[in-house]
Amino acid sequence: MGNLTFLTRAEIECLGPPTPEEIAETGISQASLRDLALKHVAALTEPTTATVAEGLRLPLALVDDVLYQLYREKLIEIRLQSAAALTRYAMLDHGWERVERLYHQSAYAGPTPVTLEDYSYMMRLQARPAQTASPERVRRAFSDLVLPDSLLTTLGCVITSRSSLFLTGLPGTGKTAVAERINSASVGAIWIPYAIQIDDQVIRVFDPHCHRLAPQSNEETEHDRRWVRIERPMVVVGGELTLENTDLVWSETAKFYEAPFQVKSNGGTLVVDELGRQRVSCRDLLNRWIMPLERRVDFLTMHNGKKIEVPFEQLVVFSTNLDETDIVDDAFLRRMGYRARLDLPTPAAYGEIFRRAALSKGFSFDDSSIQYLLRKYSLEQRPMKACEPRDLLSRISDICVYEGRGLELSDEMIDVAWQNYFGTTHRFDTGLSKSFAAA
Repeated sequence: MGNLTFLTRAEIECLGPPTPEEIAETGISQASLRDLALKHVAALTEPTTATVAEGLRLPLALVDDVLYQLYREKLIEIRLQSAAALTRYAMLDHGWERVERLYHQSAYAGPTPVTLEDYSYMMRLQARPAQTASPERVRRAFSDLVLPDSLLTTLGCVITSRSSLFLTGLPGTGKTAVAERINSASVGAIWIPYAIQIDDQVIRVFDPHCHRLAPQSNEETEHDRRWVRIERPMVVVGGELTLENTDLVWSETAKFYEAPFQVKSNGGTLVVDELGRQRVSCRDLLNRWIMPLERRVDFLTMHNGKKIEVPFEQLVVFSTNLDETDIVDDAFLRRMGYRARLDLPTPAAYGEIFRRAALSKGFSFDDSSIQYLLRKYSLEQRPMKACEPRDLLSRISDICVYEGRGLELSDEMIDVAWQNYFGTTHRFDTGLSKSFAAA
């Protein structure tokens, strides 16, 4: 166990995880620290106490003790003894032999891991934002979308309660756009570790593809640098999802684990997009998460068969355009916090969506263009979808760029974009056909 469980939420937010002053406070054994430090020494061109400490994300005093132990074991030598941070080391033959054996056991050579107990405590401590999302903040998060007020109220309740959301609707009604903006209404940043250690096995948690560093404050205090402060993460998974992706990912080459996506989304939002179109059956996937959704804990399996308990502390959004009765049963729906269905926009809402999209893209236009477009929908009895203004304007922009003109809307432009978007037959005109016949 590390040294975090006595801390309050306010202390963590104000000061961050406290810097360990003794090796015992890291929760990691001295043998594990020595092995990890030796890997860092081996990887550096000119290893010093400072550079090894930077790699381990530990205080200089602790790293100096660890390196001295490696020196006593005749695994490394001191090449230049100077101020504590500048003492230079080099590998000895016995050290190289030890490193080779270590890499066969695990190739992990990153920051010092934290314990599973400390990780679990921190995730539960930070799961709910300290500041509740207000109606004003929710409206700002969705300000670029045109949504019914009743849906904004539902989304506000979802964000405040951190409950799950089952989001349905026809294709093109904006489900993905809504799901992606839910996370931006959650207030504050969280601390996550670079890695977790369990029984000398390492699970890498921090992922620069999923995690964005939070801006540093001017009053940044000293903290345990094994933890990194990030914005609340948002992870989106879609059709590529398999059941294996929901468990620990073991690398047979590197000999350590990568945390699954639901662990990487802890403290933030997990969006399962296009539910029902994954490479795993929908029933199997939902059965996998029935208990985590209800109990806020998940169980992961290590390659040796051992199961570990980890927090399941994220807001989960399931988004689908399929009929919910075809892909889920009542047992699952009972465990969902909220359910919402997105409807097709009214003509007035569609016009507002088009107006905002046109302004954001820099088009010059007047309301007559919107009225002309609405008449086309009415004449063809085509349902209006929230995604179509953006798509039609992209087609018009392509035409303007191709013909070398400024971004402008006209009935003719709308007609061409309409044909290119919804599809049309390209026929030769009559005069051209006659000229071919004469030739």
